[in-house]
Amino acid sequence: MEKLRAELKHVQEMYDMTQTETADAFQKLTELNQRRYQESEKLMELKEKEEEAKDTASKEKQRYEETMKEVEKVKELMKKEALRRRKAEIKAERDAKEKDKLQASVTSGIQYQYYSCEEITAATSNFSEDLKIGVGSYGTVYKCNLHHTTGAVKVLHAGETQLSKQFDQELEILSKIRHPHLVLLLGACPERGCLVYEYMESGSLDDRLMQVNDTPAMPWFERFRIAFEIASALVFLHKSKPRPIIHRDLKPGNILLDHNFVSKLEDIGLSTMVNLEDVSSKLTVLKETSLVGTLCYIDPEYQRTGIISPKSDVYSLGIVILQLITAKSPIGITQKVEETIVDDAEFMALWDVKAGTWPMSETRTDQTLKIRSSRLWKVVDKAQNSVGRTPSGPPSHFICPLLKRVMKEPCVAADGYTYDREAIQDWLRENDTSPVTNLPLPDKNILANYTLYSAIMEWKSSK
Repeated sequence: MEKLRAELKHVQEMYDMTQTETADAFQKLTELNQRRYQESEKLMELKEKEEEAKDTASKEKQRYEETMKEVEKVKELMKKEALRRRKAEIKAERDAKEKDKLQASVTSGIQYQYYSCEEITAATSNFSEDLKIGVGSYGTVYKCNLHHTTGAVKVLHAGETQLSKQFDQELEILSKIRHPHLVLLLGACPERGCLVYEYMESGSLDDRLMQVNDTPAMPWFERFRIAFEIASALVFLHKSKPRPIIHRDLKPGNILLDHNFVSKLEDIGLSTMVNLEDVSSKLTVLKETSLVGTLCYIDPEYQRTGIISPKSDVYSLGIVILQLITAKSPIGITQKVEETIVDDAEFMALWDVKAGTWPMSETRTDQTLKIRSSRLWKVVDKAQNSVGRTPSGPPSHFICPLLKRVMKEPCVAADGYTYDREAIQDWLRENDTSPVTNLPLPDKNILANYTLYSAIMEWKSSK
């Protein structure tokens, strides 16, 4: 019994110990489960925070990319603005340089394009007889093609001091003055004594009045208009500053007609630039020892006294107008008109019937040199409109080889051709060759063609 009691006590102690350990184990398990639950909640929170962090990072990345795109746009805009400013600075520098060149050219008196002897020779096919379009006492005129532009080259006879003086005189005058009814000087070759003019397709007024090569007779209103145009050119010359210019050889042979029959005065080489000697009367006179000009057109006072004045040109214009009306030789024409002017029938018998039906009163007005009459100009304008006469277009040398239209800012490139500034600049940005010849360019410099620019502006203003 004692032994059993001892064993029972031992078993009871073991049971109590087991119960205690079981309670401790259960408590630990409970604590472990609680801790596991808490860690699970923390894990969920961490996962949520991780997702939030990922979402925030994605948004930040997107925002960063958008910001970088904006930065790139700003950089591009800044580059464009810097480029635009640089272009503006370059243009301003170029304009300033060209202005300085223009001022320098005006100061030095050089305002024409230079052509070499080789260019002139090539343009005239070595002065071919087939291209000869006129011969005078002072030189020979050839039709030429310079840089795809049709022109007329006057080659002065060499070896005479007077002819050299004529060349210098014509170059000095035509390189400095511009007028719609003065022939346009395109350039010159001083070494060869050559002057290059615009080509006048319809020839001289003398040829048209005489109907050379069976050309049709000019209508009377065209003749009236030509009288107006030449008179305006003379007024311009006589009022030239600082010294008036007297043409001294006005005649139909020195009046050229373009493809629209617009008249232009040429042969300025004999002109005289004189000073005002009589300040009170503003009479421009010059005493000479030898007569210059064409005999039938020289006024009697000049022939008698040797004194030249603007009135000398006015007398010559009167003879030209009589020829416009009669289409007759200038020899004795003043005497014929004086003998018939008092009788309308006899006077009208002198008129060129091939010109159409002349308006009686207006023709007598024209004959008496009252050519500024607005009434007469209205009659001419009305007659021209009645036949639907419209200009056929601008001169070929006004057209840009690239744009195929009238140039706004004509500039000469290194190949010697003239282009519109914007067109040739666009070409030179991507090309190193000439757009006309396709040959390599020695450089990409361009120079403003002020002579051609002035002519284009005058042509546009007349339109």
